[in-house]
Amino acid sequence: MSRLVCDICPHYCNIEENQVGFCGARSNRMGKISAINYGLLTGIALDPMEKKPLYHFHPGSYILSVGSFGCNFRCSFCQNYEIAMAGKDRVRTRYVSPEKIVRLAKELIPKGNIGIAYTYNEPLVGYEYVYDCAKLAGEEGLKNVLVTNGYINEKPFLALLKYLDALNIDLKTFNDKIYQTLGGGLEAVKHSIKLAAENNHVEVTTLVVPGENDSEEEIRELSKWLASIRPDIPLHLTRFFPRYKMTDREATKISRIYELADIARESLEYVYEGNC
Repeated sequence: MSRLVCDICPHYCNIEENQVGFCGARSNRMGKISAINYGLLTGIALDPMEKKPLYHFHPGSYILSVGSFGCNFRCSFCQNYEIAMAGKDRVRTRYVSPEKIVRLAKELIPKGNIGIAYTYNEPLVGYEYVYDCAKLAGEEGLKNVLVTNGYINEKPFLALLKYLDALNIDLKTFNDKIYQTLGGGLEAVKHSIKLAAENNHVEVTTLVVPGENDSEEEIRELSKWLASIRPDIPLHLTRFFPRYKMTDREATKISRIYELADIARESLEYVYEGNC
C-alpha cells in the first residue's frame, strides 16, 4: 500500500491508504491526504465572545461557534475529550457545508453575532473546512476566530492567517518535556503565537494544572516570553477541574490562580483569572 505524509502539523504522519493519522481526522484516501471530518460538526452554538476566551476582541458580542472531532494532542486533562479524542465512528455529527454555516452566521447577526469561531475540538485537524469557511465568511463581511493549540506547520498556518481576525492559542506549559508527553512541542506552539501576533489579534490561555505547570518560576518565564513579543497580549490563566484521565486531581485553588496572575502582571499588561 502507498503511504502519504500529512504536512499540516509537526507530527508529519506517514499514513497508509485508507488509514487515519494521529489526530483521528486526517486520512490517506485515493492518493490524497484529506480531512475526514470536513463539515461534520459535533457542536454548534452562539457563544459570548468572552467564552472563547477573547476579552479584547469585540467584547459584548456573540460568535457562532462550531466544532468537529479529533485532535493532534493527547492531553490527560482535556476538557472536551468526548469529541477531541474521538474518531468518526464514536461521535454523532451532522454535515454543514461552508455555505450553510456562513448563511446561518449572517442570519444570527440580529442576535449579536459577528462571525464564526472554529473551536471545541482542535479545529486545525480539519484545516480544509476552516480555510473554506473562513475565506467565504470574510467575503461576506463576517469575523473569523480560531481557538487552537497552535500545533501547526508554518506554511498552512500562514495561508490561513490572512483570513482570520482573532485567535486564542493555548500555551499549555512552558516546559518542552511536558509538551512532549501531551503529543506536541513547545517551540512549534511558540512559533505559531509569534506568527499570529504579527498581524492578528491574539490572546493566550494557559490551563493551570496543580503539580504540572503551576510553579511561580514557569509562569514568570512564560509571561516574560509573551511580553517579549508584545506586553499587551492578554493572558488567561484558567482554573483546572478534574476531567478525563485526571479525575484524581483536585481543582486548582482559586488563591493559586490569583497568585500566579499577579506574577504574570510583572511582565504583561492584561492578565485574567479564568474559571474562578
